[in-house]
Amino acid sequence: MKTSLSCGAIGVKANQMEAIELAHYYGFQAVEPQEGYIRGLDDDGLRKLRDTLLVQNLVWGAAGLRLNLPADDKGWAEDMSLLPATAKALNKAGVTRGTRWITPSSDALTYTKHFKIHVARVRQAAEILGDNGVRLGLEYVGPKTAWASRRYPFIHTMAETRELIAEVGKKNVGMVLDSWHWYTSAESAADIEALTNADVVSVDLNDAPAGIAVDQQVDSKRELPAATGVIDIKAFFGALRKIGYDGPMRAEPFNAELRKLTKEQALATTMGSLRKALAL
Repeated sequence: MKTSLSCGAIGVKANQMEAIELAHYYGFQAVEPQEGYIRGLDDDGLRKLRDTLLVQNLVWGAAGLRLNLPADDKGWAEDMSLLPATAKALNKAGVTRGTRWITPSSDALTYTKHFKIHVARVRQAAEILGDNGVRLGLEYVGPKTAWASRRYPFIHTMAETRELIAEVGKKNVGMVLDSWHWYTSAESAADIEALTNADVVSVDLNDAPAGIAVDQQVDSKRELPAATGVIDIKAFFGALRKIGYDGPMRAEPFNAELRKLTKEQALATTMGSLRKALAL
């Protein structure tokens, strides 16, 4: 596994080149690609970007992709109009992993209707990404406060995500495993051990606030890895090691206190938390 810096996830503002420098300075092994920036580069700019990454002894993490899966037809068409250029640019930059989360509920779509839309749209996006050597990771959202917040619950567990991926039927589609969603979905190490390295595109690592029942956890209020011990990070990592996962791993705490720190403090604190978790 490679520690990956996602500046936005920890409240640090940085453009792509700044993020690369910060990742190198603070000891990260990977850095998150910024989709919009990369799409806007010409071939020479993409070559220079690859060279910069190499000089800094870094690899790419996973890019957050503009794929609003439950959007209306017009919104989805807009996303699809951008995706071919994005996929080609990611390929030329050397990016091989992209991700998108699954909205876990709907006021308008029943589970079956929602599922059918997702199958068609994920398959469409996966074909474009696959033609450019990019894998697509789908992230389920586990908290009950999220999936029960609207009329119709949708995919919010690992098992349901695997069913979607199987129905899509594209080899370049896998999942994003987040310790937070794993915990809030009441999943176990055995659930991860049933996967293979090829099934996992990216990993997010977080802890949960103490003193809050699992069904009352709120998605936007998390803790840095190994901060509270509420989530069994040791078991989570142990299972990932058993399946031989070798991709990027980032902290995504959405933590208000972390966002109050200076940029330097936030980066050092995040790197420290990842190292602490890895040592468990």
